[in-house]
Amino acid sequence: MSGQTRELKKGELLFREGDQSDAMYVIKKGQISVVKTKGAGEVELAELGAGAMIGEMAFFDNKPRSAGARAKSDSTVIVLPFTSLYAQFKTFPEWLKAMVKNVNGKLREANAKIKNLERETAIDATAFAPHMITRLCAIIALVGFKSGQKEGDGIALPYSILRNYCIQIFQAPTNKLDRMLEALQGFGVLKVDDLGEGRKKVTLLRHDFLTGFVDWYNEYLFKEESKRITITEKELPALKGLLFYGLKGKPDESGIVTVNLTDMQNNSMKDLGRLFSVSDTDSLAEKKVVQDKQSGEGGALTQKFNLKEIETLAYYWELVFALSKITS
Repeated sequence: MSGQTRELKKGELLFREGDQSDAMYVIKKGQISVVKTKGAGEVELAELGAGAMIGEMAFFDNKPRSAGARAKSDSTVIVLPFTSLYAQFKTFPEWLKAMVKNVNGKLREANAKIKNLERETAIDATAFAPHMITRLCAIIALVGFKSGQKEGDGIALPYSILRNYCIQIFQAPTNKLDRMLEALQGFGVLKVDDLGEGRKKVTLLRHDFLTGFVDWYNEYLFKEESKRITITEKELPALKGLLFYGLKGKPDESGIVTVNLTDMQNNSMKDLGRLFSVSDTDSLAEKKVVQDKQSGEGGALTQKFNLKEIETLAYYWELVFALSKITS
C-alpha cells in the first residue's frame, strides 16, 4: 500500500508522547529520534534511519504514543494511516493475525520490564531506600539496647557487633552501615571516631530519637496509602516554621497550641531566615495535619495544631529527606 509523504525540518515533531495514535510511518530519508519527556527537556531513547518503521505498535492496541518522535535532521517519512491498514489486516489469515498480535504484545511486555528495571536501577543508586533506612537504623538502635554501654551523655556501641548484626542478621552490606553512621552523625544522632586500622568508636547520642524514628517510619511504610500522612519536601519548611513558633506558645491540656500566622509572615525573615506566607500551610490543613485557619483579633490569621504531632513529623521527615538524598 502506498502512502502520502510528510516532510520534516530538523527539530520538528512527528508526534508527541501521549498523542492518540492514528498512523505508523516509514522513514524514507533522514533520521528520527525517539524521545521521552524528562522534566523540562527530553531524553533520546533511539535514533532511527532510512527504512525503519516507527509508531507501528499502536496499530494493534490503539494506545496513546508511549514516546515522542522528532526529526534529528531534515527528513521525509511515508505516512501509513491505520484506517487503511485495518482494511488490509482483515484480509490476513487468522493464524497470521494471532501471531502478529502476540509478537506485539510481547514487545509491549518487554518494554514494561525494561522500565521496571530502570526504576530498580534508580532505587539502587540511592544508598538508603525506605526499607534500608529502617533496617540500618534498627540495627543501631537494637545494638544500643543489647550491647551499649553508658558513657557520659551517650551510649558507646561496639562497632564489631554492629557489623556482625548488619552482615549476619539483616544481610545488609557494611558499606551502607558506614554511610548511615556518617549520615546520622551529621544529623547529631550519634558520633563516630575513627581509631585507625578499620576500628571505630560509635557513641549513640539520641537513642530515644532513633528508636522512635524506626517505629514511626516502619509503621508509615506498612500503612495503607490512604491512611498515611505524607509530608513533601516542599511542605517541610512550613512545618518547621509552625514548630518554631509553636514551641514559643503554651499548649492546652490536649496538647493543642495556637500560632499567629500573620505574625509569622511579618517576622519570618528575622526568625526563620526565609519568607513565610500564610498560604504556606494550606496543604497541611488539607491533610488534617493542622486545623483550618481562623480569623483572630484585628483580622490576624491563627492556626491550631497538636504540638507533639508537628514536632514528630517535622524532625522525622527532615531525617527521611536527608537520608534519601544520599547516593551510593
